[in-house]
Amino acid sequence: MHSHLGKLPRFNLVEGCTPIERLSRLEQKLGYEGCPPIYVKRDDLMGIGGGGNKLRKLEFLIGEALNQGCDTFITTGARQSNHARLSAAASARAGLSCELVLTDTVARDDEAYRRNGNVLLDDLFGAICHRRPADVDALAVAQERAEQLSAKGRRAYVVGSGGSSPLGCLGYAVCAEEIIAQEKDLGLRFGRIILPNGSSGTHAGLAAGLKAAGDEPGRIESFTVLAPIKKARAVTIDLAVRTLALIDPASAFVEGDIVVTDGQLGEGYGVPTDAMFEAVKLVARSEGLLLDPVYGGKAFAGLIAAIREGAWPNEEPVLFVMTGGLPGLFAYELAFRQN
Repeated sequence: MHSHLGKLPRFNLVEGCTPIERLSRLEQKLGYEGCPPIYVKRDDLMGIGGGGNKLRKLEFLIGEALNQGCDTFITTGARQSNHARLSAAASARAGLSCELVLTDTVARDDEAYRRNGNVLLDDLFGAICHRRPADVDALAVAQERAEQLSAKGRRAYVVGSGGSSPLGCLGYAVCAEEIIAQEKDLGLRFGRIILPNGSSGTHAGLAAGLKAAGDEPGRIESFTVLAPIKKARAVTIDLAVRTLALIDPASAFVEGDIVVTDGQLGEGYGVPTDAMFEAVKLVARSEGLLLDPVYGGKAFAGLIAAIREGAWPNEEPVLFVMTGGLPGLFAYELAFRQN
């Protein structure tokens, strides 16, 4: 681990390295000549709260909250936010109260979306949920709530959507080092590392980690599932630069280091696409693995489209980062039954 990372407060939420597995059955099912070997990094396999990529970020965020003597963790997200669910679970493990400001960002109002999935688990983990309309500034509401608690002698730690602050992004700088070590163990090098891009923190952290290690962050390619491409790229670059400054101030990104792709967003965040349904079903029925409908499903659809288009002809192995989000499948029950 980079020396700067080892000095920061960190609360253990991830036990050891998550495995990397090859999807040989999927490769056969795709059946395209020149299909690269496809591997997945199983960041859905973590023990706390149902697992998922946000736990890596929360190790540093919860660690900082505890270091500051906070008793409450407050964060924001959409109604079915994976980050909110895992914040509630991680707070419970750390002995912190948790409050969530959840906005109706996605235009879905069926019963499964309103009551099942992450919403059910937020309540189960004991979080206090403040629900607001889509146009409300959730972070401002969270900060106002922190001030209310402060007036009562409490101390709250506030972080925005996805835990994607530079501090939170350090979780994926650590993951970058993990991937490099696993490549050595496997005796291969991934030509591309594919993942979804929502609040941009996972991509930014991985890019900063690879850059600090003297590796090539340009082999990471994320598919935006939240923002239009111009905004997604700008946010990712900004976060990556600020994260790299925390661990290796002497390094700097160059043109081509940050690759964000569009084409899978569809009509917007959390809105299902035909390609997403196909990708989720294909991975489930060939490998018995579950992608979520909001993040991983759309990004994996991008991976499949690139293979079909012959975009990666060099046949170098491709690594897909499975970021979790399984509860989202239950929230989208109606959409899957209709498709």
